[in-house]
Order: sequence, then C-alpha cells, then structure tokens
Amino acid sequence: MNDTPKKHWLVRPVTIRWLWIIGLIVLALLVVADVRVHSHPAFGIDGTFGFFAWYGLATCAAMVVGAKTIGVFLKRKDSYYDD
Repeated sequence: MNDTPKKHWLVRPVTIRWLWIIGLIVLALLVVADVRVHSHPAFGIDGTFGFFAWYGLATCAAMVVGAKTIGVFLKRKDSYYDD
C-alpha cells in the first residue's frame, strides 16, 4: 500500500508547467490583440504598442521591490515572540 500523501493539483510540477504555458499564451494573445484593437489613448505613451503589457510588468516589479524594501524595515528576529 502506498502511504505517501497525494500532492494537491496546484503544486504538482506538471500542473505548474501547464499553468505557465497557458498564462504565456494568454499574454501573447493579448499583446497580439493590441494590433487589432483600436485604442483611444488619453496620453501619448498609452498609445504605444504593448503599453499595458510592459506597464503591468513594470508596476509588478515596482511592487515587489517596494515590498522587499518595506520588509527590511519591518522584519523582526526569529526569537521575537520568545522574549
């Protein structure tokens, strides 16, 4: 009898690989759709090709850097609750 617990479907390597593939395909389709959809930019820069893709990437990267920076100031020692 196999007593090893079955992994949740979201943490299986095959599922993670498929989620990455599907996500990248959706992102590529959205960037390609930028050619077909006529936009009405409010500013000059938001009319550039793939603006929302690179803006979203830059915003996500800025949030990660900001969270890491805040974490430096907010982290405590491992023995914080033991004292």
